[in-house]
Amino acid sequence: MGDDTQRLADINDRIAAVQENLRELIEQAAAFSGAADDELATQRINDQQAELDRLLQLREEIEKN
Repeated sequence: MGDDTQRLADINDRIAAVQENLRELIEQAAAFSGAADDELATQRINDQQAELDRLLQLREEIEKN
């Protein structure tokens, strides 16, 4: 159980970091304009959202066990 507790703490830290990254990317996207900027911002936001989804799923799996 202790190992799972540490894994959950690590995952929660990573989730918090990814959520902060998403907030920053969204703020940056709102500040910049231009097709190239929009495309890059969208890709970075999508990448971070995919990572967040993966971490949330991992946390859910650990909590079930």
